[in-house]
Formats: sequence, C-alpha cells, structure tokens
Amino acid sequence: MRLMPSLLAAALLVGCASQATKPEPLPAPQTPPMTEEPATPPADDSLNATAWFQTSVERDLVYRAIYRAAAAQLPAALADTRWDALQKEDRDGDVRKLPPAIIVDVDETVLDNSPSQVRQIREQRGYDDANWGVWVNERKATALPGAAEFLNAAAKRGVTIFYISNRTADQAQATIDNLRATGFPIKDANQFLGLGTVVEGCEQEGSEKSCRRQLVGRRYRVLMQFGDQVGDFVQIVANTPDGRRAAIAPYADWIGQRWWVLPNPLYGSWEPALFNNAWSLPPGERRAQKQAALNDAK
Repeated sequence: MRLMPSLLAAALLVGCASQATKPEPLPAPQTPPMTEEPATPPADDSLNATAWFQTSVERDLVYRAIYRAAAAQLPAALADTRWDALQKEDRDGDVRKLPPAIIVDVDETVLDNSPSQVRQIREQRGYDDANWGVWVNERKATALPGAAEFLNAAAKRGVTIFYISNRTADQAQATIDNLRATGFPIKDANQFLGLGTVVEGCEQEGSEKSCRRQLVGRRYRVLMQFGDQVGDFVQIVANTPDGRRAAIAPYADWIGQRWWVLPNPLYGSWEPALFNNAWSLPPGERRAQKQAALNDAK
C-alpha cells in the first residue's frame, strides 16, 4: 500500500522523535579489584621474650645488679681457702691449695645472641644447628651488661676464667674470637670447654656439663659459677619442673653467693620440661601443654 506524502512525513517525524528520546543503556556496574588482606604473622612463643631481652632497660639492670653483687662477694671467696662452688658430685679432693677460678656459661650469660632469635622469628622457623652455626661464625654476639667488667676485675686478681659452653668444640675459635673482641679475659684456648670436650675418666651424658666442671675442679678451686640454666650448675636427672627444683634444692643457700643465675626467657631446658621433652609434637600441641602448665589461681 502506498502512503500519502503528508502521512509519510508525519510518520518519519514520530520515528525520529521516538529515536531521539530513547534512553542510553546504563553502564555495567564495576566490580572493585580484589585486594589481598595483609598476612597475619603466625603465633610465635618467643616474640615477647625476645622483645624484652633486646629492648628493655630492666634486662640491663638485672645483669648489672648480678655482676655487681658478685664483685662485692669476690674478696670473701678469695680469702676463704675452703670456699668452693662445685657441687659435691663434681669435686674430688681438697681445694685449699688450688688456684682460684670462675666458671661461666657463654650464651645469654656473657654473650648476647638475641639477633639469632630475631632471625628465627622473621624467617618463621625454629632453631636449627645449621643456622646457629652461621650465627656463631659471624662473631657478632655482644657482651651482656656488667659481665666483661666483672670478669676482667676477677682476672686481675689472679682468677682464671673458664667458659663452659654447649657451643660445639669445632666452634671454639669463633667463640674465642668473639669473646676477645667483646673484651672478655681469655688468654688460653683451653679456657673454652665446648660440647665434645673429652674428659678422661668421665663419661659425657648428652649436653650435660658435669664432666667439664670436674675437669676444671681437678686443677682449680672454683669460687663462683654463672649461668642461665639449672644445668649450668648441676646435672639434671629428670627434666621436669619438679625434677629441676629437686636438682637445685640442696644448693639454695649458694644462690647469690657462689652460684649466680641470669635471666633467659628466650630458650632453655625449662621449656621442653613443660611438654615432656617431646620436641616431635606439633607446635600447637606443645603450646597447649605449656598453657596447661600455667596457674590462673582459680
């Protein structure tokens, strides 16, 4: 059918008008880009302890107080020829004619190794011998407050200092270098007795230090001992909280007189004593057993 020209024109105008007023389609909603939540660091039981050990003024004050008190006690220890700081199991014979010595542990007693602990936290790993060996060979440990001053004062009075450590014997040179660089008195390499030191007539039990204490005691009267672990003073028969207390109980009167204990919340045999020494347990289980050992007074 043909349309009249006027009707055709009207139809075209209506079409154009309807086309002109047709709304534009709305843009599709934009999905915001996915952003990853920052990763939460895994729980680390040593974080607070390491922060305290590295940053607190209180730690420095405790170390200085202990070494200052020991310095005040030293003249009496030197004057009394019967004075001896070895437990009876480590002592054989009369001490009165023996020259004086002092026994110190190394790590966290005279040298600060907390940077090694920081590396463990940041790398999200536990302790391992390989990384510890790297740290020892770097010779970067620093002197703990008051330690070098006290030991140098003792050495000037004729006291030989022995460093009994569970650093291995093959780490001796690195340790001696580190001690000397930080100002500790050590003239002879034999003053360092590391793990693996052979003591004739004494059978070494694990990492216990009894044989090495006996070795010093054969030639010296030991005036004092310094350490951050119960095992630095006595042999622990049962590594449980009760067993550790029992080991130290006979020598309670020697604390702050012949035996001087330094604080170490970073590590030590006190920790596995809380989970039956079972390092093979998963970290969560070890943590649960440590929490169960706590007393909330309820």
